[in-house]
Amino acid sequence: MKKHSLILAIVIVLSFAQSAVFAQTDTTFTGAKATLKSYNALYIINSNDDKRIRGTLRNMANALQDPRLAGKLHLELIAFGDGTAVYMKNSAYEPLLLALKAKGVILAQCNNTLRERKIDKAELFPFISFVPSGNGEIILRQYDGWAVVHP
Repeated sequence: MKKHSLILAIVIVLSFAQSAVFAQTDTTFTGAKATLKSYNALYIINSNDDKRIRGTLRNMANALQDPRLAGKLHLELIAFGDGTAVYMKNSAYEPLLLALKAKGVILAQCNNTLRERKIDKAELFPFISFVPSGNGEIILRQYDGWAVVHP
């Protein structure tokens, strides 16, 4: 009985001691630290849903405003499939895209989608770039160490 009481007393004391240590340390989480010289992220859009497109563009703008990444972040937006809608001249996304481009964001369109859907490049904003395939761009960027974000 004395042995059990002693063990219980030790457990209680250790619990209080551990609680006191945690109470004395600052446990406020502030997020990851940006310890690298640069960061690269590829955002993917393959949906023509307005909410998803606007959300993706907003996410990119937010990432560019993160003070931890200031001057260290390189972004690319790759559009393919239904996501080509983001670059169509008849869309409402031009101001958002131009704002991202002014901050150095690469805006890229998949040529396979254009060929398969018979979309002429003249139907797209003149300030975008083209890659042979969207999936190829994802694969290459990922193997180059880029974060791949598909909101």
